[in-house]
Amino acid sequence: MIIIHPLIDPVIFSFSFIEIRWYGFAYVLGFIIGIYLIKYINKNLSKPINSKFFDDLFIWSILGVIIGGRIGYILFYQTNTILNNPIHIFYIWEGGMSFHGGLIGIIISIFIFSKIKKVNFFYLSDLISIAAPIGIFFGRIANFINVELYGRSTNFPFAIIYPSIDGDTRHPSQLYEAFFEGLILFIILFITSKYFLKNKMYGVITSLFLIFYGIFRFLLEFLREPDPQIGFLFNFLTLGQILSVPMIMFGIIILWKKNWIK
Repeated sequence: MIIIHPLIDPVIFSFSFIEIRWYGFAYVLGFIIGIYLIKYINKNLSKPINSKFFDDLFIWSILGVIIGGRIGYILFYQTNTILNNPIHIFYIWEGGMSFHGGLIGIIISIFIFSKIKKVNFFYLSDLISIAAPIGIFFGRIANFINVELYGRSTNFPFAIIYPSIDGDTRHPSQLYEAFFEGLILFIILFITSKYFLKNKMYGVITSLFLIFYGIFRFLLEFLREPDPQIGFLFNFLTLGQILSVPMIMFGIIILWKKNWIK
């Protein structure tokens, strides 16, 4: 069964010079649902932190993801922008956010926040790791709507034709990633968190997030068209795959350092 991409307008609606885009809406929705989920999980623990605390964490998380994601995208995928059109760095509403850059950004922001508030860093990172797949899910759906990060040509029965790209049948890699990096990863982390957080085994959820996301992303990149400005590295790997390897390694190191694996 071959599906034709519906060519949805990336702008939900506009008024004068103001535009509400699916990409921005996905980020907002992911953050809002995520913070409510974090408050819910925290509330059901034996010694919950005050809800107001997470309102502050919400702001720090947004800044970390947006600043890190945009800087990461420019550094990893659009280095020419720095020289040719540096003002374009700030056009975040047009898309162009790196997951790995956003990850680094939020790790830094949470670490600083945890030191200021004197709260266990891994407790906060565990909570955010549980909520992160929600934002990833909506983000990949927005990628699908925007016809970006699409898959490689294939004869797979459920392939999609993107008329704005070409007439080839392609993997709907954005939907694959939404399913595995979003839905499946969320289910894994949410279910396991009930045990690890209750027993104060902080850091396990963070490590599982890094490991499983890294594995899912690495494997799914084989079905995704590499970024045209970069292409393949070492003739067969994408930059996304290379950036995912350290994630898996750091996840394993956290488990090892915490003595949860020998």
